[in-house]
Amino acid sequence: MFKLLCVTNRHLCRGDFLKRVEALAAAGAWGILLREKDLSPEDYRTLARQVQEICQEYGARCILHNFASVALELQAEAFHAPLAVLRQIGEAERRAFPTLGASCHSVEDAREAQALGCTYLTAGHIFDTDSKKGLPGRGLDFLRAVCTCVDIPAYAIGGIGEENLAAVRQAGAAGACLMSGPMTWADVETHWKRLQKAGEYHV
Repeated sequence: MFKLLCVTNRHLCRGDFLKRVEALAAAGAWGILLREKDLSPEDYRTLARQVQEICQEYGARCILHNFASVALELQAEAFHAPLAVLRQIGEAERRAFPTLGASCHSVEDAREAQALGCTYLTAGHIFDTDSKKGLPGRGLDFLRAVCTCVDIPAYAIGGIGEENLAAVRQAGAAGACLMSGPMTWADVETHWKRLQKAGEYHV
């Protein structure tokens, strides 16, 4: 099953942030990655509790990000972080998360993520994207290399949209991460259905 994961950015969000998260969860997002790393740990904890409740209601995975202590306190099922953060976390703490992910930007990163016990990784950025202006995307060959060098699922991130979703799947990715679109769509349900069709995605 090819999975679609929404990465949040409340600064890009069109309208109320929690209502946007709810709309995405209701539309069928496999997971919501709460990537609000500019918040203080205390403010992130407050927001994370609310997002956890929304995801639980709709059966979406709530993946907390960056703040390991908060994720442990909230008994999060899933946690995602840069490798630099995961290296600072003890093995027992990493094992506390049934789902553990890392952001990877090279084949070496991917191998390290697997060695650290990650159950999945994100690989990027694949295509040119406004969030990485001036930095060309690493491309589908990079994605293929990452997908074949590890035994855990790899999710493509960076410039992913309806026009390239099928190519990402064909390159071997287990799924794709989307941020700017899901945060700004005027009609979440309509856009989500188009993405499902583009990637031959099924819940």
